[in-house]
Amino acid sequence: MHIRQETPQDFDTVYRVVEEAFASALHSDGSEQDLVAALRKSAAFVPELSLVAERDGKIIGYILFTEIRIGGCTALALAPLAVLPADQRQGVGAALVREGHRIAAALGYPYAVVLGSERYYPRFGYVPAGQLGIRAPFEAPPENFMAIRLRPDAVPVQGVVQYAREFGI
Repeated sequence: MHIRQETPQDFDTVYRVVEEAFASALHSDGSEQDLVAALRKSAAFVPELSLVAERDGKIIGYILFTEIRIGGCTALALAPLAVLPADQRQGVGAALVREGHRIAAALGYPYAVVLGSERYYPRFGYVPAGQLGIRAPFEAPPENFMAIRLRPDAVPVQGVVQYAREFGI
């Protein structure tokens, strides 16, 4: 498996991968692929953090981190993480998360947040966001709205997450 930055030539394939990955997801409104397309055009988009996973030249997974604000701090939101159903439970998503974290930290981002499975994301170091002083701008179970400190030198933050307007929050 190879992880690389997404290119414009990947957009149609990524759209289908995200759509297929979320087609049977428990907590999905079916618009994740459209959110990705909108976020690519936003000021919150960070090209280096729009990553695809390939196996045998075929895109099988995708992850996107976009900029958010927490108080006076610029941080990241992980949304979405998508892996084709046939390739799930094989470490593709984990590899995408780890590579995204590595790049994000190298770029200087101190934190990332995610709204996701309390059984999946803690393995990467995510904790309930409130433990780090980070609050969601919407109602969410605290165990599902999580954050991670990406850099050991990250200064403490306090505040409500401000997502890019494309999130519709």
